[in-house]
Amino acid sequence: MDSLRYFLLAFMIVVIDQTSKMLVFNNMYLHEEINVIGEWFRIHYLLNPGMAFGIKWENEFGKLALTIFRIGAMFGISWYLWKMTERNMHSGFLWCMGLILGGAVGNVIDSTFYGVLLNNAPADAPTPWFHGQVIDMLYFPIFDFVWPEWVPFVGGKYFEFFSPVFNIADSSIFLGVVTILIMQKRFFKEKPHEQSIESITIDQPVEKASEESSSI
Repeated sequence: MDSLRYFLLAFMIVVIDQTSKMLVFNNMYLHEEINVIGEWFRIHYLLNPGMAFGIKWENEFGKLALTIFRIGAMFGISWYLWKMTERNMHSGFLWCMGLILGGAVGNVIDSTFYGVLLNNAPADAPTPWFHGQVIDMLYFPIFDFVWPEWVPFVGGKYFEFFSPVFNIADSSIFLGVVTILIMQKRFFKEKPHEQSIESITIDQPVEKASEESSSI
């Protein structure tokens, strides 16, 4: 099956993502930080009750809705990847979809099961099921500074680039989506044989008409 390779990529992303999260969970305490490369790449243990890169959905039923959406998206992406493989889409696009699927499954596992398995659901969660918090750890504060006082709206405020803390699953989704956006002209360009078929079907009536006119 041609699609197997892309699903294997997704499976590998899930394994790497879950392994990294379990290493952080078992070896670090919440908010602990370890410098990996100087000050600009750190492992920082955070729990994220919301979406990727620390974005939250401020609603009583937001977390449940988000988890259900993630589960639906996981199955939808799987079906789409399979169908696009059958249609012989560009392999680069299919690899990107494998990355996106792996990231989606990784965060679905956290949201669905971590509240029960790791007991990390928010205190106000109605049930630990589907309310697990995603483990984030990748932190790249590449540089920071304080805006000069004369700058409108932000003068005197502290700025840090890049401040979100995320995980392997988030990175996989982001890389897949960005690559598709950058390479979309190559991924979705019309295939030469499709163009030739269209030209044949268009030219046929003209040829028949010319033959009829010559016979008359």
